[in-house]
Amino acid sequence: MVFVVRARQGDVYQPGVLAAVQELTEAGWKLPYATRADSLTNHRHARATADDIVQAELVPGPAAALGEAELGAIREVVRAEPLLRGALVAEDERATGVNVMLRLPGEHSREVTEAVEAARATAAAVSARHPEIEVIASGMAFMNDAFMQASMRDMQVMIPLMLAVMLAAMALILRSAWAMLPVALVIVFSSAVTMAVAGWLGYPLTPPTIAAPMIVLTVAVADGVHIVLSAMDHLRAGLSRREAAARAVSMNLEAVTYTCLTTVVGFVCLNYSDAPPVRHLANMTSVGVTVALLLSVTLLPALLAILPLRPSAQPKERGRGVMARIGAVATGWPKTIVATFAALTVLSGLAASRLEANDQFVQYFDESLPFRRDVEATMKHLSGIYRVEFQVDASGPDAITEPGYLAKLDEFGGWLRTQPEVQHVYSIADILKSVNRAVHDGRPEDYRIPPTREASSQLLLLYEMSLPTGLDLGDRVTIDKSAARLTATVRDVSSQQMIAFTGRAETWLREHAPPHMHAEATGPVVIFSAMSDRNARSMLQGDFLSLALISLCMVLVLKSLRLGLASVLPNLIPIVFGYGIWQVAVGQVNIVATVAGTVSLGIIVDDTIHFLTKYQYTRKHQGLDAVTAVRHTLEDIGPALWSTSAVLVAGFAVLILSAFQMTSHLGWLTVIVVALAPIADLFLMPALVVLVAGRGAAIPASAPPEDWLDPHGLEATQH
Repeated sequence: MVFVVRARQGDVYQPGVLAAVQELTEAGWKLPYATRADSLTNHRHARATADDIVQAELVPGPAAALGEAELGAIREVVRAEPLLRGALVAEDERATGVNVMLRLPGEHSREVTEAVEAARATAAAVSARHPEIEVIASGMAFMNDAFMQASMRDMQVMIPLMLAVMLAAMALILRSAWAMLPVALVIVFSSAVTMAVAGWLGYPLTPPTIAAPMIVLTVAVADGVHIVLSAMDHLRAGLSRREAAARAVSMNLEAVTYTCLTTVVGFVCLNYSDAPPVRHLANMTSVGVTVALLLSVTLLPALLAILPLRPSAQPKERGRGVMARIGAVATGWPKTIVATFAALTVLSGLAASRLEANDQFVQYFDESLPFRRDVEATMKHLSGIYRVEFQVDASGPDAITEPGYLAKLDEFGGWLRTQPEVQHVYSIADILKSVNRAVHDGRPEDYRIPPTREASSQLLLLYEMSLPTGLDLGDRVTIDKSAARLTATVRDVSSQQMIAFTGRAETWLREHAPPHMHAEATGPVVIFSAMSDRNARSMLQGDFLSLALISLCMVLVLKSLRLGLASVLPNLIPIVFGYGIWQVAVGQVNIVATVAGTVSLGIIVDDTIHFLTKYQYTRKHQGLDAVTAVRHTLEDIGPALWSTSAVLVAGFAVLILSAFQMTSHLGWLTVIVVALAPIADLFLMPALVVLVAGRGAAIPASAPPEDWLDPHGLEATQH
């Protein structure tokens, strides 16, 4: 973590400002899990005395007692010291920093929060005592804490609000609070079991895993709305509550079972992801969806059988009229519709292929959040918080003082400083150059690598012997002196820019340094950038595998190769459209938004399965030709498809309000895809079925099972 101390007037070379820095430095050592605190005031300034090197603090005594001469000397040291300028002291000299290193034991989940809360209290206390300064606290520890706080806030606020909006929408669509209640209980119980299983498996709460109850909720809503609407139809036809509930489950059992199967298949494929949280999401959702299925065919009908349901008179008739007109269009011009969707899919696919995977930590958080403002202020007034590390090996133990190694390390640091992404570079070569200049009376021309290994070894030994405990070179070199660490502080750049930068750096080492010095960049920002890119590619592979397996399931379920293959396009097209629109509107996706396609796939497949199973049942048991069967299917289940989509769009729209970008982008993308799904199912799916099945004569009807009795079947057949 870093405390940025900014003078409200003038530069930092003032007694009050430096006194505040001293207080923050001393308090930094005492923060929970702190192992080191570095600042302008405790920086060890080397100077030679006879045959020794003295390492004294730049501000050895109370800063409040400093005079103009002492302040001027400190200013001159900073301006001549590259290790300070641009790192601990801003280029405009109006801000300085206190860096605190933490070593977390990893014994409990509140370690980061404890350190951050203590740091905020410290910053507030020092700022209150020194009104002439502004103290800003930020750094990676604050970012880790902000991730967890944002995730927990979404779980505590956004998910309950999402559930409330969905339930209100269901009650409005079903026109019955009693009909909504069973679905609500299924949602709550299945989501609770999902989180409980995650706890038993030891999965941590992360931004991706917090999406699991949202996904389970959507599948439970989709299944529940179909079953409840079917039960209401049977009640309207004169059946008792128990008979209506039983037959509603019988009519939808096949569809909801296959929906669960295909959804689980889709999420299991998320185990392709390189990110463990995404794999946790996959397994949690698979369990939750299975529980939702079991509750939908047990608890849901049991409640429907005992609750005082009183359906209003024919609420679906207006919807049936709209569906009849849609059916006439879809079956009247199937080739035109398929060609139009194909052209739009190609255009959307070309746009989606240009999407850039990007995970910039700072941009995850809305500008209204204090963390975002503090980080941006830190980067504006001092330096970036992103650090790229290179562990550069020497030829063996005690070899880091070889002139060739140090010269090449220094050359690498010089090259890094010329890169547009880099703000500051720090390595053992810079330390030795500073010490070498000190022993030569501070002459600027002696700011260079010592000419021999013996000279470098002696200077390094003298330097280390004069350092106090806690400020040694343990964070710069290995114990056996076989490798050194080079740190590059970089600006806030996109994931692709970070990947390009680290690629250039690693290439430079391979082309200009001996093999033992070849190193890979590391650090949190490097890991996230690489994971973002790899996760996007692995998610794409997982989605294609998921679609292939789902299509195979559809072929087996429908016992028709042609219908199974025809179902692929309505399942795929809304996702392609959604990502195409997202590319035009935003151009980038984060690691959570990449799973929006898989999240939406379960909903899309649910609609497709209900349509095709109902179509097959209608054609088989009522002896209708393909066109008439398609139209009857649309009239019967079309209102349920629209109702389900409307409920889910309303629920996911709530996530858009989140100040956490991961959640809001997931909400936006899912809303877009789910809103497009019924268009594909109501227009493209019927057109494909008509083209696949042809406009041939009706097939001989077979008697439907008693449990599958459809109250609208006789009327449709007579019509």
